[in-house]
Amino acid sequence: MPTAIESPIEICQTDNPTASVIWLHGLGADGHDFAPVAEMLKLPSIRFVLPHAPFQKITMNNGYEMRAWYDLFGLNSSHPQDEAGIEISRAYIESLIAQENQRGIANSNIVLAGFSQGGAIALHTALRQKQALAGVLALSTYLPLQAKLATQKTTESLNTPIFMAHGSFDEVITLERCKQSLTVLQENAYQIEWHEYPMAHSVHPQEINDIRLFLQAVLIG
Repeated sequence: MPTAIESPIEICQTDNPTASVIWLHGLGADGHDFAPVAEMLKLPSIRFVLPHAPFQKITMNNGYEMRAWYDLFGLNSSHPQDEAGIEISRAYIESLIAQENQRGIANSNIVLAGFSQGGAIALHTALRQKQALAGVLALSTYLPLQAKLATQKTTESLNTPIFMAHGSFDEVITLERCKQSLTVLQENAYQIEWHEYPMAHSVHPQEINDIRLFLQAVLIG
């Protein structure tokens, strides 16, 4: 990563969690962004790991430094993508997965979650795992490096269910771009639970309840 990584925030209501959710924030936010949502979910058996992206210059924002998982040149599918930065973030998230493994949580009890740019990294990372994860929460996001998915995806990742949600009025990452990603995922045989909410680039109250149901299904049973 471009700068040193701070330790993630952890939210856990038990000394012996049975599952973990690694939740990635969006561009310009930090690990605190989804801490209130983690609390609202009221899932005491789950450890929530909320990492902070490092600060780096963002080309799309005239080189302004902010927390980011990778550089952005634009938000349309026609813009170039920062493949090197995406892969660096993937390696970091995989180190957090390995840390959960060392603490006794298998991949089958780990969900990767992310909003916007964080959701892109969550998707990108989960679909390249050699041991399937319990699930992915892809919130108001898109699939990066779509053209490489067919050759880079793992057979094991096809068993990872994906909760994909987007706002009908999102003007940051358009619904059209998200649905384009949805089509690519479906063409590659992934299991998608699709949700659309009457919102902009944000989180909807109904979405939080649907997330709770998804996590209960894939992590608690």
